[in-house]
Amino acid sequence: MAIKYLIDTNIFLEILLNQEKKKVCKKCLIDRFGKIAISDFSFHSIGVILFRKKKFETFNSFVNDVLPQIEILTTQRKYYTEISNIAIQFNLDFDDAYQVAVAKSRNITIVTMDKDFEKVKDLYKIEFL
Repeated sequence: MAIKYLIDTNIFLEILLNQEKKKVCKKCLIDRFGKIAISDFSFHSIGVILFRKKKFETFNSFVNDVLPQIEILTTQRKYYTEISNIAIQFNLDFDDAYQVAVAKSRNITIVTMDKDFEKVKDLYKIEFL
């Protein structure tokens, strides 16, 4: 099945850190199973956050249980300058601009809880939980 959704970092962290919207985020992943991806940047961000919190077992579970079920995407080199263009145009941080560039390069929808993506929702495919 083709990848249709780029799941933002916050969706996975909500589950991994057992936060308030964990159930909604799990349902999101289950409902889109087989059609989801994560960016390489999100994977690294999740690692940084879990390591800071000394949640090494949680990280290992994520790597062993979740990553085999999803694609990890990166942006193509030709889109590297697009990241800064998106950041400037929409006043986004690097991480959000990177997510937009990855999604744009693959023509897929970003699924997120990050309200910063409100700035780009009219030009790019964004789905908010």
